[in-house]
Amino acid sequence: MFQLIAYIKFLLKSTNEHGVHSPFVFDLVTKCFYNKKKLPAYIKIKHYREELLSNNNTIEVTDFGAGSRVFKSNTRQIAAIAKTAGITPKRAQLLARITQYFNCTTALELGTSLGLATAAMAYGSPTTSITTLEGCSATASIAKKMFRKHQLNTITAVTTNFSDYLQKLATNYSLIYFDGNHQKEATLNYFETLVQYSSNDTVFIFDDIHWSKEMESAWESIKKHPKVTITIDTFYWGFVFFRSENKHKEHFTIRV
Repeated sequence: MFQLIAYIKFLLKSTNEHGVHSPFVFDLVTKCFYNKKKLPAYIKIKHYREELLSNNNTIEVTDFGAGSRVFKSNTRQIAAIAKTAGITPKRAQLLARITQYFNCTTALELGTSLGLATAAMAYGSPTTSITTLEGCSATASIAKKMFRKHQLNTITAVTTNFSDYLQKLATNYSLIYFDGNHQKEATLNYFETLVQYSSNDTVFIFDDIHWSKEMESAWESIKKHPKVTITIDTFYWGFVFFRSENKHKEHFTIRV
């Protein structure tokens, strides 16, 4: 019910490219978000997903975040995880377009799961060096096998506690995709750590910003951060940019 109400509010506020006056955001919306061209990456993403959907084996999943609203047990079928918990086909295609559009050199993902989103980034931009972090060893193991099988050699998959890994970082990233913990405190802690490794061209993508009241609160806090200059709410995802040419904060609510 909370998400339904949040979505209605989103629809009432949202617009398309015609309500955008920022050249940077207008180009992003028209050339990337709304790009109708069929990319070769889409077929590869589809095959990766289909392989997971045909896998009826079960694994014991460890939840480190807000938990699942779908699964009642930690013993889960791989196909079911791919179908209900993995990134949707539409958003996987969008993530591939985004990685390609920004010509990302390095990407960091918090929350590998079965690697659907990771593969989408790799297929979208084959030259991007991707590091993906996962706390659950069972799902991480499946993802690593899939990456090897599909020869996604630009992906480095690490099974780790996010906080421990992030404390050791020493590099900037072109793109950071946050999809591993849907709790306010953890989300803000990851953001505060990783904002140090952002540059003028970095994009942060936060998954499920309307998941709960506390995730909406986290999103509002992120928007107010002094280094953040542009934010875009697409309901499922929140985009954050640090463009120094933007002298004033701008926020957009865009239907994708």
